[in-house]
Amino acid sequence: MDKNICIRLEADAKQIMECRETMQNLENSMDSLSGIMNLMGNPVRLKILYLLNQEQRLCVCDLSDILEMNVSAISQHLRKLKDRNLITSQKEGQMIHYSLVTDHSPLLFPIFDLLDKKEQIKPVNHE
Repeated sequence: MDKNICIRLEADAKQIMECRETMQNLENSMDSLSGIMNLMGNPVRLKILYLLNQEQRLCVCDLSDILEMNVSAISQHLRKLKDRNLITSQKEGQMIHYSLVTDHSPLLFPIFDLLDKKEQIKPVNHE
């Protein structure tokens, strides 16, 4: 196994300081984005978000029927998405309908667009 070593002779102190400052300024945004991407990393939650984007709103029973999963499992995924403010719910009588929170649209829409193209997305090789 090759060891990665740095052979840099001279550091660009200005670049390093500017990059550190950028990372410090983006710390909260990076944490939020990482959390969202982590949630979307689960195939079921990604499917739920995609379906809510397509249909505007769905109830847990609709999602259960579409994804062929039990209501309890879908509810657990919905809870995680709602806790992170990716989705919202609206109660109408006995029914609770879920929909996307539009604040996250700029992040979600490019992913949905990729899926809508129906092209096979190649898996990432883990080395």
